Amino acid sequence: MIVALHGAEFFAYHGFYPEEQKLGCCFIVDIEVEFTPTGDMNGDEISNTVNYEQLHNIACEEMKLTKKLIETVAEAIMNRIKDQYNLVDSIKLTVMKKNPPLSTKVAYSAVSLHYQKG
Repeated sequence: MIVALHGAEFFAYHGFYPEEQKLGCCFIVDIEVEFTPTGDMNGDEISNTVNYEQLHNIACEEMKLTKKLIETVAEAIMNRIKDQYNLVDSIKLTVMKKNPPLSTKVAYSAVSLHYQKG
């Protein structure tokens, strides 16, 4: 089973250069968590699944902690998900930085991570 968040937008202050950390910009986070349910899904209990609201909360909390690299941000989000949900089999996570400060127009830069249990 897969639970996902796509296109979660955050305004944050991540960036290698001081002006990026001062001005901030828009980031987009995509998260896909594959897992084996721990109980009967017909029981309709949130404890048997990965709660996408909690995934969003984890991303929100980590996006508030200014980092130089979006790689560091992505790794922190992934580690928090793994720590909270031991039933996770795999995680695909992408953090995109909209309009990075480059010499030409670029829609976004991105970092993608993939975790596979075992």
